[in-house]
Amino acid sequence: MHRRRLATQRLTTAGLRRGADVVELLACVQAQDAPLAAWSLAMRMRPDTTYAGLLAEQAAGGWVRTHVLRPTWHLLRPEDLRWMQRATAAKVERSMGARHRGLGLDDATTAAALAVLESCLAGPNPLVRREIAAAFAAAGVPASGEQVGHLLLIAELRAVICSGPPRGTEHSYVLVEETVPVGPSDGLAGDDAARELTRRFVLGHGPASDRDLHRWSTLTLGEVRAALADLAHDLERVEVDGHELWFDPTVPARTTQPHEAFLLPTFDEACLTYAATGFPRRDPAATRQRLVSEAGGGIVVVGGEDVGTWKRVVSRSDVRVTVSADVPIDADEAAAIAAEAERLATFLDRPLDLVVGEGLLAPAGRLPGARRRA
Repeated sequence: MHRRRLATQRLTTAGLRRGADVVELLACVQAQDAPLAAWSLAMRMRPDTTYAGLLAEQAAGGWVRTHVLRPTWHLLRPEDLRWMQRATAAKVERSMGARHRGLGLDDATTAAALAVLESCLAGPNPLVRREIAAAFAAAGVPASGEQVGHLLLIAELRAVICSGPPRGTEHSYVLVEETVPVGPSDGLAGDDAARELTRRFVLGHGPASDRDLHRWSTLTLGEVRAALADLAHDLERVEVDGHELWFDPTVPARTTQPHEAFLLPTFDEACLTYAATGFPRRDPAATRQRLVSEAGGGIVVVGGEDVGTWKRVVSRSDVRVTVSADVPIDADEAAAIAAEAERLATFLDRPLDLVVGEGLLAPAGRLPGARRRA
């Protein structure tokens, strides 16, 4: 199961040429930590992929970053934006109703904010959040930090705005109607949209369960199961530890690029998607709760097992990768982790400063190129 997932997601098969190809394969890529979402794309691409190259591809319209599926950011193809929002956005917005009322964001306030956005972004005229906040304040629209964030979220869910070209490290916004071309699937709605979203999820994430898709998409379990039933003649099922998992048999699932270790971001599609059948932890008592509230790292996977955590800090001079294992690992596993850390540094075009925690290695082991944390 895990081998097939890694191959399906292009982590152990030949890398894809473009970031847009990865986004298309996975349908949506969770991306509240935008720099690490770029690393998620790069892990599924050719070895010469760079962060600068991915930023240029995004700026050229390869994908957009917007709130979709759930109340968090995702990367998706521009041509998928309208129909995916139609399939899921109303549920997401309703789920946040109490929070929006608490922030004073009633219908009149939201309508005023949308009118300001349609005016100040017209042109197109990409603006970053602080510039939009100033425009809200000038128009008498609530402009505190959290109010602005949620008004932008609503505008994204309603397909009024989406990400524009990156401005340095800042995220800009543009109007969807001015910048996102009409797509062939824009008219999908109702059961047709739910079925297409289900097909795309299984194609890029299988083997996966109906509950995995329910959590990922915000579709109800009833909608998910009806869509899977409609697609049953195209998909296959397998039972693993009492869980019924679905996959697309036409997707190449044979490992062609063996890869022993991965530094997976917390929100990577390979580790966040599968609540009940994810990577087994070599230390069953290890917890990952804090990772959800932290940025800049994720889990270390070796030989298909979650063995620890990692974090990275990028500076002008280098990238420091700090690895903390839950249990001792052997020398071969340590070398694979070091190679993956070097791969991350190469992607970022920085020298690697690899730091390991005490107790990481089995007694005979030594992590190549690393220094011990004092």
